[in-house]
Amino acid sequence: MLNQNYEPMQICTAKRALNLVFLGKAKLVETEGQDVISISARYPFPSVVRIDRYIRIPNRNVVLSRKNILKRDGHQCQYCGATGISLTIDHIVPKKQFGKDTWENLVTACITCNNKKGSRTPENANMKLFKKPKKPTRIHYLQKFIRRNNQSWKQYLYLD
Repeated sequence: MLNQNYEPMQICTAKRALNLVFLGKAKLVETEGQDVISISARYPFPSVVRIDRYIRIPNRNVVLSRKNILKRDGHQCQYCGATGISLTIDHIVPKKQFGKDTWENLVTACITCNNKKGSRTPENANMKLFKKPKKPTRIHYLQKFIRRNNQSWKQYLYLD
């Protein structure tokens, strides 16, 4: 769902999108190949809708949670790059050294790397992070939900 200025707002269901279009609160911007069929009519299946009035979106932050840290890091150990295994959340600056629970101090790590690092910083443990962790924006968060085969969303989520 896009705001009046084509800014991505949220991901909603096709049912909600069709309801907004029928109520005259949104316009269809992109459709998918299939149709929604009712008893008396056929409607294009909405992929992207734009609401008619501008809605001021408060600066909503992405919630700091285990699920969102895993999503941000791509379910990959940030020390060795392992995927498809059990991952933990690691403090870059350990809590013993007054490390905080922040986006910039938490990364995903496999159990082996987390045990190897222990309660030391990566520099002290002679380990290197793949990428510096940072706080995701709302747009980055929406980009993680995009299906790779849904090409119609890419231009609105700044992926082109």
